[in-house]
Amino acid sequence: MACPTCLAIRAVLEASGMEYEDAARIGDKVGKPLEKKLKKRAMSAYNKRYKAAFKRVKGRYMTKLGKWKKNGFKLAVKAAHKLAGKK
Repeated sequence: MACPTCLAIRAVLEASGMEYEDAARIGDKVGKPLEKKLKKRAMSAYNKRYKAAFKRVKGRYMTKLGKWKKNGFKLAVKAAHKLAGKK
């Protein structure tokens, strides 16, 4: 089953005098991506430890309303790195 765009392209190509088989082949290839998507990089073991440490630590550096205290984010990052075992 072809998409509406593929069918429209086929119709235009056939109207311009191209044979049906060639128009169908070109029309079907138009909708498909030419390149495969690159895989995302896997999260490292350290990054997983840091993420968990940051979640544990961030509550100490936030106000009751959920906003960061003064220099809170910077200090939370530093504390999380320390907990995660940064070398």
